[in-house]
Amino acid sequence: MKVVKFGGSSLASGSQLEKVLQIVKAEKERKVVVVSAPGKRFEEDKKVTDLLIQCAEHVLHGEDYQEILEIIVDRYASIAKELNISNEIIDQIKFDLLELIENQSKNKEAFLEVMKASGEDNNAKLVAHFFQSRGLDAVYISPKEAGLIVSDEPGNAQVLPESYDRLYELRNRKEVIVFPGFFGYNANEEVVTFSRSGSDITGAILANGVKAEIYENFTDVDAVFAVNPTIVQNPKEIKELTYREMRELSYAGFSVFHAEALIPAYRAGIPVQVKNTNNPNARGTKIVASRNNVNGPVIGIANDKGFCSIYISKYLMNREVGFARKILSILEEYGISYEHMPSGIDDVTIILRENQLQGKDEKEILSKIAEELQVEEIKIQHHLALIMLVGEGMRHNVGTTARATRALADAGVNIEMINQGSSEVSMMFGVKEPVAKTAVSALYKEFFID
Repeated sequence: MKVVKFGGSSLASGSQLEKVLQIVKAEKERKVVVVSAPGKRFEEDKKVTDLLIQCAEHVLHGEDYQEILEIIVDRYASIAKELNISNEIIDQIKFDLLELIENQSKNKEAFLEVMKASGEDNNAKLVAHFFQSRGLDAVYISPKEAGLIVSDEPGNAQVLPESYDRLYELRNRKEVIVFPGFFGYNANEEVVTFSRSGSDITGAILANGVKAEIYENFTDVDAVFAVNPTIVQNPKEIKELTYREMRELSYAGFSVFHAEALIPAYRAGIPVQVKNTNNPNARGTKIVASRNNVNGPVIGIANDKGFCSIYISKYLMNREVGFARKILSILEEYGISYEHMPSGIDDVTIILRENQLQGKDEKEILSKIAEELQVEEIKIQHHLALIMLVGEGMRHNVGTTARATRALADAGVNIEMINQGSSEVSMMFGVKEPVAKTAVSALYKEFFID
């Protein structure tokens, strides 16, 4: 059995759904199909989920929502028209949306949750209806019916362990199951959503639950690339990488996968295959528990911007018990979390995302750290980009750091900071944002071009 997930771009139009149907029919093992809400059809288009949030906010503020509601219904109707299927399913979608609005809960957060989730839920009903119209034995199954129970954390739901035994029963269904992504139900049978891009999480949960052979995640690219293709033209495709490598790359800016999406599949040891809806015969990228390191120390290079660093120096800092704890306690008082904390014997650098400081008095925070810890020097540097070299092969390869720093020096890039993870799977460089692309290009040339 295979679990197959299709993203919003794969479900944005009737022509895309025709491709989805052919992919599902191509292999009888593809028995569980997880769907997102319809995504963008073109650059200026809006995702249905964004429209639903906008509609819900109009309702909550007592504003006219009819125009936005019609736009949402029209998105589904245009797909149905393109596929030449009856308007019966569209009438049902409109009725369900109106019912949600008319019976809105006094709990505003609960209402927003159920509205957000309706994008996936209605699309699953539409896709199942389409499959049936083309002669495929398919059925829509809701998370409630399947027993997908989650924690009561709106926008950040976590699957509860008892869900997996219930989901295993889906193996007994003869039909192709069409399942909405992005949400589950709490113990009170209320809709609770995962974080954005949560349909990836649903797919991984179902793969774990039904003990699938593989979890296929269809998107709009042929594979995961070794580097961002907007920085390097025609970068090499990654044929295979580990869960740990994908996690590191996702954190540092790779947008193919949601950072949390692989956890349920990882725990069950189920491989994940990234494939392209528009080119299903392409090999894609396989994510596995372990792999043979036959392609050098680095598998991918990721980068992300919007960071800042707080540098703190104090002589004999390493002998002062609780020094780092005191710094982090002060940051906690201001509701600030940190990303990295490279240190020396007399200094430490705290790496933060700059948006953590929005609405906070930066000078006040620095003064409090300086006064309470009696530091000799403290300064903040803004507009940093983090570049991550990732690869299991770095553990067993000598000279990776030397090659990277030489490549950056030859490109005229000054390294503001360097840090290697204790697992030796990743190496991080901090550089100023304006030179980030130059740095990434130099590193790609060093490790991927013969």
